[in-house]
Amino acid sequence: MQINVNGKPAEVKETNLCNILKELGYFDAKVATAVNEVFVPTAERSKLKLSAGDRLEIVAPQQGG
Repeated sequence: MQINVNGKPAEVKETNLCNILKELGYFDAKVATAVNEVFVPTAERSKLKLSAGDRLEIVAPQQGG
């Protein structure tokens, strides 16, 4: 399935957001996610299914100040 990840086209096999994150290498990473510009809390990821063309944003926290 073709989706956009952080603004770039990506081909994924999974449809469930949790599984997509694992497929993309974010299995244990502490990240924030949004699908189609809507924030998805960690607890809701296992319930959310993406469709072809959806936009997934994955943001890792950064330290600094």
